Amino acid sequence: MSGAVDELLFRLRRGAGVLVRVEATEGSAPREAGTWMAVWPDAITGTIGGGQLELEAIQRAREWLSGGAAVDGVRRYPLGPSLGQCCGGVVYLGFRKVGADDIPALQSELLATLSPVAIFGGGHVGAALARLLATLPFHVRWIDSRDGVFPDALPAQIETEHSEPVQDAVRQLASGSRVLIMSFSHAEDLDIVIACLQRLRERDDLPYVGLIGSKTKWATFRHRLEARGFTEDEMRRITCPIGLPGIEGKEPEVIAVAVAAQLLLPGSSKQP
Repeated sequence: MSGAVDELLFRLRRGAGVLVRVEATEGSAPREAGTWMAVWPDAITGTIGGGQLELEAIQRAREWLSGGAAVDGVRRYPLGPSLGQCCGGVVYLGFRKVGADDIPALQSELLATLSPVAIFGGGHVGAALARLLATLPFHVRWIDSRDGVFPDALPAQIETEHSEPVQDAVRQLASGSRVLIMSFSHAEDLDIVIACLQRLRERDDLPYVGLIGSKTKWATFRHRLEARGFTEDEMRRITCPIGLPGIEGKEPEVIAVAVAAQLLLPGSSKQP
């Protein structure tokens, strides 16, 4: 399972395409600025929202690919009766022809627009989460203290890291990272939680810190954190258990869906 960025990079190795990006919007629009799709002679990667707007953009891009007039630059599309869409807003689309030489720059450019997520733990739930989040608008940093736990082939949206001790990686996380803690041991989990709380004290730039486990596990952790001088307000910054309430099941894939859904909620960018 791979994400749109991975598919884009794969196809660019086979031939040129046109990158169509939503540069700006006014009023109601199908997708937000930064959304993109890549148009190929025989396929599409991603979507800018569907409907007549997308169809017209695809047609223009394919005409360009087949030798027609260039459509590079930004074009304005009112979403009214003339386009057959009743959103009522305006979308500004940028068109850009891309090929294999653009792969390094495009990979950096597109990954930089994704929300950073750090997963601590290369076990079954961590693997299910990494695979799922790679299909969503997230750039995953997957961290473990053990060697040889990560698959050899991974989507472009997943970056793996060996860190020993594992909690040292917390200091190097991108600002704004959502953190998910699910290592192979409770001792490591506690060390990572402590490192996250210390970073929150210093920089307050981790909007979500989630710890896998039961209420009993969290109660034990709370006592140990209190003994280390962390306050009630500080401990409230940790979400445990993790996952959207009401989703049952302990299979790794079910847990991954519940956690991904929680990360997609607007509230995941703020602490409760």
